[in-house]
Amino acid sequence: MHSSTLFSFGARYPIITCRVSPPTSSPVASLSLPSSSSDSLACSLQCPHFQSCSGCTQEFNLQRPSVVDEASDFFKRYGVEDFTFDSCRLWGWRCRAKLAVRGTSDNALIGLYQEGTHSVVDIPECKAHHPNINAAIELLREGIKVFDVVPFDEDQGTGDLRYVQMAVTTHSTSLRAPERYKNGKVQVSLVWNSRNEKSYNADKLQALSSFLWRKGGPNCKFHLIHSVWANFQTSTNNIIFGNRWRHLLGERDFWEHVGGIDISLDPSSFGQANTRAFDSLLWKLHKYVPGGSSVADLYAGAGVIGLSLATSRKCSSVKCIEVNKEARLSFEKTVQRLPNSLNCSITWHHADASVNPLSWIIGTDVVVVDPPRRGLDASLRQILESVPSIEKRMRSSSQSTSSNAKEEKRPWILRARELSVQAGNKLTPEENNTLPQRLIYISCGWESFKEDCKSLLSSRAWELEKAHGFNFFPGTDSIEVLAVFKRRVVMKKKKKTGIKKVRAK
Repeated sequence: MHSSTLFSFGARYPIITCRVSPPTSSPVASLSLPSSSSDSLACSLQCPHFQSCSGCTQEFNLQRPSVVDEASDFFKRYGVEDFTFDSCRLWGWRCRAKLAVRGTSDNALIGLYQEGTHSVVDIPECKAHHPNINAAIELLREGIKVFDVVPFDEDQGTGDLRYVQMAVTTHSTSLRAPERYKNGKVQVSLVWNSRNEKSYNADKLQALSSFLWRKGGPNCKFHLIHSVWANFQTSTNNIIFGNRWRHLLGERDFWEHVGGIDISLDPSSFGQANTRAFDSLLWKLHKYVPGGSSVADLYAGAGVIGLSLATSRKCSSVKCIEVNKEARLSFEKTVQRLPNSLNCSITWHHADASVNPLSWIIGTDVVVVDPPRRGLDASLRQILESVPSIEKRMRSSSQSTSSNAKEEKRPWILRARELSVQAGNKLTPEENNTLPQRLIYISCGWESFKEDCKSLLSSRAWELEKAHGFNFFPGTDSIEVLAVFKRRVVMKKKKKTGIKKVRAK
C-alpha cells in the first residue's frame, strides 16, 4: 500500500491516497492489503455524522471497500489476473452534492435524509464534501436566518427553499495546478418553492442570492462562490428539480478540466460527484482506444467521454448518443474549446440508445457504454451479443451496399438527425458497415454489471481483456468499473482434403 498526501485542508480534512497497484511478480497478490488496526484507523472516516447520515455506510478501510475482494475474484474467474483498484482521494472528494433544506429559518437543517425516513440530518462537517461545499453551506445557513427564508415543509407543501445543489469547479487557469483543487469555487443552485421568479416570495430569493454573492463573491477575501442559480419547483413528488432555471449572479458557464479537455456543465446536467476519480478513469480509458478509431459513446450525457477520446486518441469519428436533451447545450459549449486542428467528425444525437441500437454501433471500431445503475438496456445488450452473426449476414448480403443509398425513412433515425449537433473539422464520417471490435463498459452498478458481463461472455461474441476498479464513493461499499472487452476470435476448422494415407506394408 502506498500512501501520499496530496493537499492539506487542515486537521479536519486529511487527504490521503492509498493505491492498490500490481507488482510485476504477482498481480493477484496486489489486492491483498494489510489489515492491521493502524491501517484501518489511518483510512477511517472519522465523521461525526456517521450512522445518523445515510450518505456513508463504511467507517473503516475507506481505501478498500469489501466489494474489491469480490470484484477481484469475479474477474479472475473470467481470465483477468491483473485487476487493479485505485482508491483515489478518500476525504473531501465530493465536488457535487444535492442537499435537502428543512427545519426552521433559525435552525435550518441542510443535509441528507436519514435512512428509510424523510427526516433530514444536518451535516455541517461532512468529511466526504469538498471543504468549500461545507463553507458554502454555512454561508447559506447564515443567509436563511438573516432573511427569514423558510425551509420547505413536505407535509404542508409550504416554505421557500426546498433543496440546494452545490457544485465545485476546480479548474482555474489563474492558479498553479497544485492549488486549484483546494481553491475550488462553488456553484450554488437554490431550488425555490414557486413557479417562477415573479412569485410572492421572489424578494427573499433575490435577497438570499445577493447575500451569498456579497459574502462569498470575487470582492471577498476568499472567493468562494462561483455563481448562484435558481430552479423553480412546486411538484409534490420526490423529483428535486423543476424544468425552469434562472441564472442570478456570477459566471454563467461552469468549467472543469478532466480527461485532457475543458468541459462545460450546466446545473441541470449530470456531473460526476468525484471529479478527480473520474479524471483518473478517463486517462486509463484512453489507453484502450487505438488512435484514429471510430467511436460510439452510448449513454453519453454531455459527451465528455467521447470528446475526451476525440482529442487524446485523434479519433476519425465520434458519435455521442444521449436521451436527455438538456445535455445538448453543455456539449455545444465543450466542443468550442476543443483544438482547432482536430480532424474528427463529432456528432451528438438526442436519442435513446435502446431504440434500434444497431444503427448507432454500425460503422464503429470501439463502442463505449456508461449506462445508469440498472445496466445495459436489454435491446442493446442483445445487439452486442449478436455482432458476429450480424456481421456474417452483412458480408453475405448482396444488398448491403445498395441499401445504404436508399432514402432513410425510419422515424427514430430521422428524429435523431434533426436533433443532432455536428462539430469537428471533418463534418461527415466515412460511410462503412464495420462493426465494433472493442467494447468498453463503464459501470456504476456492480450487480447489474456482473449480469451484463456474464451475458456478454456467454454469447461467445466477446472476451474480457482488462478490468480496473475506482473508488468513486469512499465510505460506501461500491465500486466503479472500467472493463474492456474484445471480439472473440473463432478459429476455423481445417477442411479435410479427402486424401487417405496408404499404410506401408
